Amino acid sequence: MNRFSVQANLVDIIEREIFPAEVTIEEGKIIRIEKISGTPDQYILPGFVDSHIHIESSMVTPVEFSRTAISHGTVATVSDPHEIANVLGRKGVEYMVANASLTPMKILFGAPSCVPATDFESSGAKITAADISEMLNWDDIGYLSEMMNYPGVIYNDDEVHKKLEAAAKKGVPIDGHAPGLTGEDLRKYAEGGITTDHECFTIEEAREKISYGIHIQIREGSGAKNFNNLIPLLNEYPEMVMLCSDDLHPNDLIKGHINLLVKRALQMGYDLFDVLRSASYNAVLHYKLNVGLLREGDPADFILVDSIEDWNIKSVCINGSYCFENEEVNIDNSQEETPSIVQHTETPNNFQAKEITEKDLIVSAKGKTLKVIQAIDGELITRKQSFVYEGEKRNVSSDTGKDILKLVVVNRYENKAPAIGFINGFGLKKGSLASSIAHDSHNIICVGTSDRDIKEAVNWIIRNKGGIVSFDGKDFSGLPLPVAGIMTNKPVALAAETYEKASEMAKRMGTGLAAPFMTLAFMSLLVIPELKLSDKGLFDGTSFSFTPLFDD
Repeated sequence: MNRFSVQANLVDIIEREIFPAEVTIEEGKIIRIEKISGTPDQYILPGFVDSHIHIESSMVTPVEFSRTAISHGTVATVSDPHEIANVLGRKGVEYMVANASLTPMKILFGAPSCVPATDFESSGAKITAADISEMLNWDDIGYLSEMMNYPGVIYNDDEVHKKLEAAAKKGVPIDGHAPGLTGEDLRKYAEGGITTDHECFTIEEAREKISYGIHIQIREGSGAKNFNNLIPLLNEYPEMVMLCSDDLHPNDLIKGHINLLVKRALQMGYDLFDVLRSASYNAVLHYKLNVGLLREGDPADFILVDSIEDWNIKSVCINGSYCFENEEVNIDNSQEETPSIVQHTETPNNFQAKEITEKDLIVSAKGKTLKVIQAIDGELITRKQSFVYEGEKRNVSSDTGKDILKLVVVNRYENKAPAIGFINGFGLKKGSLASSIAHDSHNIICVGTSDRDIKEAVNWIIRNKGGIVSFDGKDFSGLPLPVAGIMTNKPVALAAETYEKASEMAKRMGTGLAAPFMTLAFMSLLVIPELKLSDKGLFDGTSFSFTPLFDD
């Protein structure tokens, strides 16, 4: 019989009290909690939950992600496998579920609602309403992932509403994704059954969404950082707030996870119990997670910390087994059987693109005014700019002096000509950056200071069938991503080190962006305004239509 007990100061986030206790665990469950005398030198509290994350954005597999996240006190995630689904469809979701079964971390996946995200880009797969209905019956699928096609919800697209109806029939939550949506359109969107949103970038927008019963997930990821703007909601609507990272690159994951947001909120003076509820309780209730909250009869999922001032994590327990203690993660023997569907070395992929030439990148001037995407550091949204093209040259090239750089998206699923736009905000003085992590369809995206440098970086990605790379005009610094072109099966530490080297090269080349590869990855995300580039052309996210590169 597996029975043990823990003495610690118990942080009861439900009754909002702290008291010394002995917690007895048997066969993975908490069977008794008794108040004791004395002052233990540690605290026991529920483990943290990331309420919305794309594990693929960490560039490692679920089992490798969990090794690092567990060390930060994370016991569960609500994970949208949307990224791999856009590459491999249902097979990609099956891969994520199977790989996640190798870790004790409790990973609840969603059925991806928008594959492809729009019809304005080339994707590797399609998931229909019929697929959604079937996937919602899988044991590890517990909600409908973010409904990015908010126009489809508002204007009654038949396929979109069939997906919503499938989720409603199953009685599972429906995640939202509607940046900037307000007023009557927001009301119609909420009436579609939307229960969450992680895309608010102003507190006014968040408050309006809360008024329609939508829970707000305060996001702090590698690319989008909304914590400072939205954390005041914790005082106003503590029961409607959850913490999430959405997209977290490996170099950030290795530094911390939800634990960093907890410490930050507490340092800002927010109530301890409200903060901890936003980091665990609210997500557990909303998504009906099988995650313990330190109650008798609950699964023994908890963390031990040295103090509620320093928050140094001593141990992490999931289902009554210590997965992290003495500064070491132990998850290798957590499962009795390894599913035959997946091994750590498996690298499913979908990469058909052929290498490009400089001739493929020529842009002929078709007007005097060039439309330019303005990238904003720390945001997923962009702005529209106009650049008056001067001179007699027939072809338009990057202008490092004005920070107007050529942006290229190459269809990786078919061998087609690149789509070309221009972007401001990257600040490169030489070289190029390229990635096959390009939301949502994960085609190849590249920004560069010359056609030669763009060609070299794009072709490095093609030769490796996925990855991220910096090219300074002479040398490459990159991380191959053989799993679907978006993940490596290597450990987080190795991925983080290699990623960091590529980022450091990018900064030596002139960029001032905090996370240049994360920003680059979102420059093809059409469902977030204002101006983006898909493999089919320049896209206006406000009118939801293609737009010419030149005016007049």
